[in-house]
Amino acid sequence: MLCEATSGDDDVDSTRRAHISLSRRATTLRHARTLTRKMPTQDELKKMVGYKAVDDYVKSGMVVGLGTGSTAYFAVERVGELLKSGALTDIVCIPTSVRTKEQAESLGIPLTTLATHSALDVAIDGADAVDPALNLIKGGGGALLREKMVEVCAKTFVVIVDESKLCDALGPSFALPVEITPFCHEHTLRKVAALPSLAGCEAKLRMGSAANNKADGDEIAVTDNGNYIVDLFFTAPIKDAAKAGEELKATVGVVDHGLFCGMASCCIVAGKDGVSLKTAQ
Repeated sequence: MLCEATSGDDDVDSTRRAHISLSRRATTLRHARTLTRKMPTQDELKKMVGYKAVDDYVKSGMVVGLGTGSTAYFAVERVGELLKSGALTDIVCIPTSVRTKEQAESLGIPLTTLATHSALDVAIDGADAVDPALNLIKGGGGALLREKMVEVCAKTFVVIVDESKLCDALGPSFALPVEITPFCHEHTLRKVAALPSLAGCEAKLRMGSAANNKADGDEIAVTDNGNYIVDLFFTAPIKDAAKAGEELKATVGVVDHGLFCGMASCCIVAGKDGVSLKTAQ
């Protein structure tokens, strides 16, 4: 025998549906809050790799190269913290730019130069692009010459990046900086753009701040070394980064370039899934 639903039953069902709806909304909100907590900001990612590099690779008694840029900033900060706490002692550091030097001095980090310390135990720095072989593009912050001079002298060169800097091949993801002499810079720019290994690039003189490869002023950007920077923009990957580096270095008027090939010992990467260590493939 079938029973007809009563108004009381309807009220119960309505209440149940309302409770289920509220429960689902609460679950969704909790999930959203969890996702929000799990997704660190880019600065938090940079801090994670900067701190880890120092904690894992810098020991008391070492000579340390300090990189330049927004990620290297946190590595320098961590060195200062560990020195202040006494966890690190008897180290000296070589900064790769005036900005890094000023930051290190403000933190009480003992500094030296390559003039007296030509062999470094470790150097830590960021990168603007990293390919699977750990070849790098650096120099978005304008310190490529000093960075290369210091980091090539290090027994261990630790690269620190967030996962946005990883790429399949160098070129399209970030412009390649080339430091050139001011003398006849227009001529040198044309020579660089015409190199066979760099075919297809668009060469632009960096304007405004040397620490930014986006034009942010009307004056030519000047590096810490008194030079200019040409940024090379690519739509296709550089076919042979090592060859491109050789051709650039052989061009009269070029001081150095932002291709760091075969230099990195390892790369510490921070991303949505945490921190990982990469070695050359």
